[in-house]
Amino acid sequence: MPEPGSHKYDIKRARLRNDYEKHGVPDQRADEAASEQLHRDNPLPTDPRTGEPAGRSHPGEPGAQGVERDIEGGGIQLRSSTFNDHTLLPLRCSRDGDNVSPALVWEGIPDGTREIALLCEDPDAPGGTFVHWLMSRIPPETTGLAEGQAPEGAIRSRNGFGEVGWGGPHPPVGDEAHRYFFRIYAADQPLKLGEESTPDDLRQALSGSELARGNIVGLYER
Repeated sequence: MPEPGSHKYDIKRARLRNDYEKHGVPDQRADEAASEQLHRDNPLPTDPRTGEPAGRSHPGEPGAQGVERDIEGGGIQLRSSTFNDHTLLPLRCSRDGDNVSPALVWEGIPDGTREIALLCEDPDAPGGTFVHWLMSRIPPETTGLAEGQAPEGAIRSRNGFGEVGWGGPHPPVGDEAHRYFFRIYAADQPLKLGEESTPDDLRQALSGSELARGNIVGLYER
């Protein structure tokens, strides 16, 4: 069985979850059922020292399923009406479709926030992590974005395609589904990013000023 939290595990779980959803299973239960089926179909050997499945991490341990979600959650709950966590992004969001940024909504922006920033990256790109979206100077009272929209006054930086704003998924044909990590950050001071700013600039600006964060993961394959 793929290691929980790995790329292959995420893909297998997402496909099983989609199958359950197609048969009318509600979102949360579909996710649980997919995880249960993965463990049922691929039982791990028992560790004789503990009597528990060998190699299976406990929640909160490094490598455990959902640890990245727990660490990066940081108090902000990020969701989308365009896709569910660890499910496929629709064609219209890709460069094969309409190249429309997905809708996002969030809760839990802490008091004292001066600016919100959004970042979307694909860590599975052949040449290394690829930037699909970087937007900063989002007003702290903002609670979400409609598809294809950006708040007035927000700064949209260049994506990996060299374009300003959203650059939809376009992984190589035949690749396993790539993961697209959407991350939201709340800062207690202006980040002072511009059109040419990069994710590294964002991370540097957040150092010492980040109040909270959250994430959601979309998938896409061609």
